Amino acid sequence: MRIAARLTLLAAGAAAFLLGMLWLDHGRVTTLPVPTGPFAVGRTQYLWTDAGHPDPRAPRPGTPRELLAWVWYPAAAPRESVPPAAYLPAPWRTAVERQRGLLLTQFLTRDLARVRVHSISDAAVSPQHRTYPVILMRAGLAALTTNYTALAEDLASQGYVVVGFDAPYRTTLVVLPDGTVLARTPANDADRVGGAAQEQLATELVRAWSADMSFALDELERLNQADAAGRFFGRLDLHRVGAFGHSLGGASVLQFCHDDPRCRAGVDVDGAPLGSVVRDGIRQPFLFLLSDHRDEPEAETRPVEAKIRSIYERLPSDRRWMFMIQGGGHYLFSDDGAALKSPPLMRVLRMLGIVRLDGRRQLALTSRCLSAFFDVYLEGASRSELQRVRRASELEPIP
Repeated sequence: MRIAARLTLLAAGAAAFLLGMLWLDHGRVTTLPVPTGPFAVGRTQYLWTDAGHPDPRAPRPGTPRELLAWVWYPAAAPRESVPPAAYLPAPWRTAVERQRGLLLTQFLTRDLARVRVHSISDAAVSPQHRTYPVILMRAGLAALTTNYTALAEDLASQGYVVVGFDAPYRTTLVVLPDGTVLARTPANDADRVGGAAQEQLATELVRAWSADMSFALDELERLNQADAAGRFFGRLDLHRVGAFGHSLGGASVLQFCHDDPRCRAGVDVDGAPLGSVVRDGIRQPFLFLLSDHRDEPEAETRPVEAKIRSIYERLPSDRRWMFMIQGGGHYLFSDDGAALKSPPLMRVLRMLGIVRLDGRRQLALTSRCLSAFFDVYLEGASRSELQRVRRASELEPIP
């Protein structure tokens, strides 16, 4: 009994020590990766309402479709020191912390109020070019759009207007301008079901997100023709539209490029294809950027690989690319997985072999792939740009 008591005390002391370390680390400042392009970065926000089309995934029939859009863009260099935007506005942080709970927000993740970004709120668009190409961005499953700030900022610094958006009842939560918090409904939570029901729900969500992306393009066209703030009036090149997304967002981008010919090039970042695009394929240049699934059960990976390969092989050889990030993890494409989780926790996961590649390194590789791909197919750069990226040590080209 004495031995058992001592072991219990030792375990409790070790747990308390670990929690203390995590709590102390939680309050440290976290700075996201510095954008690599020549432009300063601006960020602004819009609420778009589509009164003529109800949201098919809303809990009440007839509810108008709404999107809370986040826009990152090449900005004019500020004449004086200007504080960057908040990673998440205070009402969003409060809602996120309430939803995630104490353990996740106070111990396992860095304080979101102390995350430093490189965007300037509502800055003027850079005068260096008359217009800029547009890239739509879709988050994974129900993740917040801002969870991909590092990728968005880097693309904006390279000369792209990056537009992501959250949708009430499908994104984990949305905070409207009036402070109303709308959480994801159980009917839109694919994690609550399994098997064929899960794939069916995921397919329906992909269909809804694809329609949202088309609606977002409609709104951008209106903004380009009549922006009340004057910021984007005539500044968006909507003849050069790309899209990328992670996980379910990648599947949504595939379906969007199938559904809307305004999509000129797309990237699926580690997403399993779903919907009619699997049957029909696509015509646009496309990149599949994958994490390393070689240690996962073949029964799970083989059906996904077959769908990707089916779409990939129907594309002309000069319009298709497929890279795997060696040691890359599925959850390390986002800020949360790559940069915001507690470093002591991530070190333990790396020691155990659960995480193999440094998250910031994975973000850097992803940013390089995205900018090189869109430079080739939206800006007319030589395909040798992608060839150079492909030679990165952690990238494995898949023929």
